[in-house]
Amino acid sequence: MDQFVVKPLFGGEHVEWYTITNVTLWLGIAVLAIIALMVIGTRGRAVIPSRSQSIAELLYGFIHNMVEEVTGHDGVKYFPYVMTLFMFVLVANLLGLIPMSFTTTSHVAVTVTLALLVFLGVTLLGLVKKGPAFLAMFWVSSAPLALRPVLAIIEVISYFVRPVSHSIRLAGNLMAGHAVIKVFAGFASMAVISPVAIGAVSAIYALELLVAVVQAYVFTILTCVYLKDAVGDAHH
Repeated sequence: MDQFVVKPLFGGEHVEWYTITNVTLWLGIAVLAIIALMVIGTRGRAVIPSRSQSIAELLYGFIHNMVEEVTGHDGVKYFPYVMTLFMFVLVANLLGLIPMSFTTTSHVAVTVTLALLVFLGVTLLGLVKKGPAFLAMFWVSSAPLALRPVLAIIEVISYFVRPVSHSIRLAGNLMAGHAVIKVFAGFASMAVISPVAIGAVSAIYALELLVAVVQAYVFTILTCVYLKDAVGDAHH
């Protein structure tokens, strides 16, 4: 599991909150890659788009449609945040597939931070926009009266579990896939089974490429679902 170890970039062994580490480096590279694609790659705004502009426009349209379909018209104003979140997770996932790189989204510290920002943001937004009416989402008025208190407790628990499931799903999938690749790569040095190991690594790598994209999509669409609770009508 040495591929997931956080290491200082400029010597030393101890990592403090202010230490510049390999995590810091690859988080910065992810931000620069997003800027290169979404800002520099689209600065021409050509009628016949370049490859980078085509990719940027495709991603922009895809996420915009997702936000509008899931959250409704009222949620479109929060599209910039959702788009930024999707691009960051997607690019960080893909950068982690580069040999000798560091997968920042395999660390719970990173994914929990992203999930808590979504959770706290959605909760505060719901309370600001709806006030006490936001709490109506925990009261299932369509259920029998005797069951409503029990269902309310379940709804509250499930609501506060959201950031846990939101973050661990992403980190767990990325860590598990990379660990499996490392295990099969260890067999590649054995002459007898190296062809099988190399084939297995290639297949798992292709699967990890799909997982990187799918997990970014899942993280984003869950954000949209949670956002709908804050800007949409409470369920009854």
